Amino acid sequence: MNYLLKTDFSSKQDEFLKDADLVSLLYHDLFDYPLTSFELIKWKPGEKALKVAGDMVPKVGYRNGYFFIKQKEGLVFKRTLREKISDKKLLIAKKAAKIIAKIPSVQMVALTGALCMRNCQDEADIDLLVVTKKGVLWSTRFLVYLMLKILQVPLRVPGERNQKNKLCLNMWLDESDLVWRKRNMFTAHEIAQIVPLFNKDKTHEKFIHKNHWINAYWPNAVKISNLESRIKKKEVNKPRFGRIIHNSLFILRVLEPLARALQKEYMRNKVTKEVITPTRALFHPVDWGKYVSSKLRVFQVST
Repeated sequence: MNYLLKTDFSSKQDEFLKDADLVSLLYHDLFDYPLTSFELIKWKPGEKALKVAGDMVPKVGYRNGYFFIKQKEGLVFKRTLREKISDKKLLIAKKAAKIIAKIPSVQMVALTGALCMRNCQDEADIDLLVVTKKGVLWSTRFLVYLMLKILQVPLRVPGERNQKNKLCLNMWLDESDLVWRKRNMFTAHEIAQIVPLFNKDKTHEKFIHKNHWINAYWPNAVKISNLESRIKKKEVNKPRFGRIIHNSLFILRVLEPLARALQKEYMRNKVTKEVITPTRALFHPVDWGKYVSSKLRVFQVST
């Protein structure tokens, strides 16, 4: 079914949006993020996402190239402002990625969260995902933090109020364990929007392949992101100094049990809902998947 929208905020003529477009607008509205026509195509929901959203027919407005839930035209200005803020944070993230990538056991450093969408608030931190070689996650994590500390790169500390522009390395994965456990509309979006800053041995491509289930929620997102990357001729990082890397990995594997034991002891009284295993360390105390689902259900009831 198509819905005829009257565009109250623009001289643009009437637009036709489909059910899926409305679901996408509703989802992104939870994060104060209006969408362009192109983004409505990129973030077209799949069957599972449509089931989560149910039957909802919101009223829609249009202004300056953006669609949004009616009476929220202020989000257009907010998005423009957040894009400028995000671009400054992106420069910090790129510099940090170059530092982290110097450790031979690092396979990928990627943006996660709001910065991927250029939708950061000024006071926000910078979320990064790090993928390591097999069997050296904890020794690599120790080295990364040690290097960042030595170079005095600002890092977010748990419980600290001031987190502006500080690195938050809140997701660590071993390359042998890339499959995401929690599968819902939110986590699928988070995976689809990831932006690799350092990508060795096509680790990002492997990560997306291992999590192909996200296509049931956002089928166009990954395809379009891959196309955009090819258009930009994204540089592929190739490993060098093979002998040195081999020896470094051997040392890290020897130190891995000790590194993991020390870090587990340090985090023992700080852990809440975090996931800590030999092959992954995920620090996400808030379940955003449940939050998104509950918000969509509330909208269903209100409409």
